[in-house]
Amino acid sequence: METNRQKKIGGVIQKDLVDILQGEVRKNGITNLIISVSKVVVTTDLSVATVHLSIFPQEKAAETLVGIKANSTLIKHDLSQRVRLQLRKVPNLVFFIDDSLDYIEKIDNALKNQENPIENRDLLDKRRFQ
Repeated sequence: METNRQKKIGGVIQKDLVDILQGEVRKNGITNLIISVSKVVVTTDLSVATVHLSIFPQEKAAETLVGIKANSTLIKHDLSQRVRLQLRKVPNLVFFIDDSLDYIEKIDNALKNQENPIENRDLLDKRRFQ
C-alpha cells in the first residue's frame, strides 16, 4: 500500500517529468509525437520511481522508450534541478510503456465485432452460470 508521502513524491515527479519530456520533444522539433506520464510509483524507501509512459502514436513507442532510457541520467539531472527544493534525493527512474490504452482499444474492438459476448451469448461459458 502506498503511503501519502510516496503519493506526493510520485505526483511531483509526474508533473515535472511531463514538462521535461514534452519540452524536449518541442525543443527538438519532433512533430506527431505525444508523450504523457500516466503513472509514477515510488518504492517505500523512496529510492526508485517506476514511470509509466503513454506514447502516441503507438508505432513509435518502442523507439522512443529506448531513447528515453538512454538519456535517463540527463532526465534525472533535469528533474533534480526542478525538485531540489522539494526533495533531498531524487529516486532512480525506471521507464515502462503503459499499455492500458491498448487494452481498452482491444475491448472496444471486441465489443464492435462478432466477438461481443453481450450480443453473441454463445461465446459465454455456460458452465459459469450454472
